[in-house]
Amino acid sequence: MGLRGVIVLVGLMGTTWSFNATTIRPEAVSTDTFARPETTEETTEQGRNNPGLMNEDRTVHVTASTDTSGGVDSQTTEATVGCSKKGAVAEEEAVEDVMATGELNPSHYPAQRAAKVVQHYLNTRYGSPYKLFGLKQVQSGNAEDVADSGRKYQLDISVHEIISDTKENCSAEVFFPRGVKQLSPQVQVSSCEELLKIDANSEEEALYQQYKTNKTLRTEKRLPDSYGHIDPEMTPFWHLGIVASSFIMLNESTENTLYNVAQVANITQLTTENDQLKFDCHVLLHDMVSQEIPQWKMLFTWSPAGGVKVLHTEQLPHVHDCEKHPKTN
Repeated sequence: MGLRGVIVLVGLMGTTWSFNATTIRPEAVSTDTFARPETTEETTEQGRNNPGLMNEDRTVHVTASTDTSGGVDSQTTEATVGCSKKGAVAEEEAVEDVMATGELNPSHYPAQRAAKVVQHYLNTRYGSPYKLFGLKQVQSGNAEDVADSGRKYQLDISVHEIISDTKENCSAEVFFPRGVKQLSPQVQVSSCEELLKIDANSEEEALYQQYKTNKTLRTEKRLPDSYGHIDPEMTPFWHLGIVASSFIMLNESTENTLYNVAQVANITQLTTENDQLKFDCHVLLHDMVSQEIPQWKMLFTWSPAGGVKVLHTEQLPHVHDCEKHPKTN
């Protein structure tokens, strides 16, 4: 082989090594995704200011494109990065599981996961089409093992009621039980009096009367759609889907999960004989830790007086970020 051929071969080998390193090295994954996991609050606020951003970080799950200039299937590349994330996450978790006692780093996984549970809890207790709570910031936290029964987290956090743009510092305690059977976390929250005083009764009553007397039952799909858009008239039902999903996310949360709502795939108003509005709903959740997209169907009711009540839930087959996501019609 001539000298020129050797040089070309070495150049090709160097190019190939660089591509593989970019594809699979954990360092290539943005640390912001792990240090500041996307919250429902951030998704909603971004969508309000620029609806096109609403679904941006979920394109790996709902769209696929081809980079014709380089001949690389972006779906395959992104899925590979998603799989490499899991390896990096597993390594971090092994270290963090040992360290997750005593004072916690507010930006690291243990504190963030426990604080996210508080968000779900607040939405199950006080959420509505016009009242939606998000985690703004974890200010401090510590964790301790409670004998063999579980682990308790004490947190100081900033909570945001997104629609009224009201923020308040709160204290919370989250207990994750241990045992053969997974049990829901136990949550106590204090010092959130101002947030809980927010009055959305007039908006809720107007929405309730509109759909209680509506002769045509409403069905809406893909909130948000693939471009991140939501019909403003449907925004309250997007919020309702998040609040109802919070019951599932609270029940399914552990120290090793971090759930957000990815999409309300379908929400359908059903006939009812009582004073509650009744809905059948299909949602896609997103566990930031495993990168799985759990799909759930649920039946729930809502009224201004009764709030959201989940009557039935059913988990559908999982869709992983390394698998092609089925299109939602």
